[in-house]
Amino acid sequence: MNPEYFMRLAIAEAKKGDAPYGAVIVKDEKVVAVAHNTVSRDHDPSAHAEINVIRHLTAKLKSPSLAGYTIYTTGEPCPMCATACVWANISEIVYGAAIQDLISVNQSQIELTCEQVIAKSFRNIKVTGGILKHECLELFN
Repeated sequence: MNPEYFMRLAIAEAKKGDAPYGAVIVKDEKVVAVAHNTVSRDHDPSAHAEINVIRHLTAKLKSPSLAGYTIYTTGEPCPMCATACVWANISEIVYGAAIQDLISVNQSQIELTCEQVIAKSFRNIKVTGGILKHECLELFN
């Protein structure tokens, strides 16, 4: 499977949420968890798609470690979500729209990239951005 396939699944999941953010976690080319933003529904400012999918999968696995897993997300993980990826030991982050792209469409963001967060951490997480960027940005129209 290619990254576009998994990003399309994240885009479909994003359409179910309070805000158009979706996340998919993959291991060995298989989807193992999906989630969307539920901040408004749950009255929880931490209920971003990435946090929700990590919580779901770590609970299912009964382990805090997601070593060997890749997360696909429609928007670049914010500092909170990037840090959650660090603590969960995610091996790879793949995103569509970058923080700067999201700011350009008037989405509230903290202007700190996930790569900057990871660089200050103790993990080496591979990051790939720009996968179906335009389709991800279309979610905000």
